[in-house]
Amino acid sequence: MNSQLESIVQHARQHAPYFHQHYAALPAAGWSLSDLPIIDPSHFWAGSDDLDHWPVLTAHIQDGHVFKTGGSTSEGKLSIYTREEWQAFIHTFSQAMSSRLQPGDRVANLFYAGDLYTSFLFIHDALNHSPVPVCEYPFTGAVDHAVLANAIRQYDINVLACVPAQLMKFAHWLSQAGIQLPQIRTILYGGESLFDDQRPLLARDFPNATIASIGCASVDAGLIGASLPDCQPGEHRCFDGETLIEIIDETTGQPITEPGQIGLLVVTSLQRRLMPILRYPTGDQACWREPAGTPNRKFVLHGRAGQGHRIRVGTLSLFPAQIDEALHQAIGQVAWQLVIDRIDCQDRLTLCLAHDDQAASADPAALAAFLQQSICGLGEACESGQLRFHIQHLSSDSMQTHERSGKLLKVVDRRQYQDKMERPA
Repeated sequence: MNSQLESIVQHARQHAPYFHQHYAALPAAGWSLSDLPIIDPSHFWAGSDDLDHWPVLTAHIQDGHVFKTGGSTSEGKLSIYTREEWQAFIHTFSQAMSSRLQPGDRVANLFYAGDLYTSFLFIHDALNHSPVPVCEYPFTGAVDHAVLANAIRQYDINVLACVPAQLMKFAHWLSQAGIQLPQIRTILYGGESLFDDQRPLLARDFPNATIASIGCASVDAGLIGASLPDCQPGEHRCFDGETLIEIIDETTGQPITEPGQIGLLVVTSLQRRLMPILRYPTGDQACWREPAGTPNRKFVLHGRAGQGHRIRVGTLSLFPAQIDEALHQAIGQVAWQLVIDRIDCQDRLTLCLAHDDQAASADPAALAAFLQQSICGLGEACESGQLRFHIQHLSSDSMQTHERSGKLLKVVDRRQYQDKMERPA
């Protein structure tokens, strides 16, 4: 039995009404990690808009940080860290991130800040705690492209840290302006995957850059995976001693131990006690790369899970509950499935609706316009060119279901997650 896990579970049962009920059938002793029921995100987040009475928390908030997991400030779910938990989170992540840095690097922090977003502050603190001495240029993602290009040349900035969506906008601007930036040695991306069809443009604009993940973490789940120099695209290593990573068969609910079999990525944090994260599904699919028992075992991400509670596309977070509510308001109850693919180097969302009487009577263009207005961030993402969105009517039997359970998949991610070595772009 992991003593840290045992302590956190006991603490959660005693001080959080949610976990007291969640573990009602769990014996006081003699259990293992796989005996803990996996969290249902819809139950976990219920009532989280009232932090003083949210049953997931083990105590009242006295210090630390409150961050948003997605959506608007009023709609997004809030994730809570004590000051001590946040410092532990930052310290562990920065140790791994520093493997991608060299002494004296000048890093442009281009992640997003404000409105309770985490990424800019998180990377700022991680750079500040890096054991490798570096200099940060805290621009944020709102910086003007011309200002950034001039600053890179003026200050000899050689590392960019950003989300791929922002990086690609900057790269397109550079190409149109006929500018190359050979002084950029490293590009560290986070928050979403970088796809193969995006790399040629980056190779043209940043001919000397090595492109790598900055690491895998989320504001709700916390630490997930470390990006080390031996990791290929999509690969990360477990943070042994800080996080327990499982890959779960979505049909049987049992842990997958063999390499190569894709399942649901589930996280247990050994750092967090105020808002315990115990067998929490991230919404990602993954598979193991190395045999069980390998220290800091390597895994590779494989897109969004079919029943994920949050759908991340670029900088946009979509929640199935929001889609359900908006559709119900527009056309009533209808079966639906969201298909994600890439067309001409751009993410495309296709909302497939079962072809019944209600769905058939809805005008696709009008419904798409309504959903873009109703679902936070969707309209802005479409207007900015970050993604395409359209409606498609299908018969129910043509929608994709789980190959073994037969359940309708809410999300079908058809984007290609390639397994190529990371080398200069």
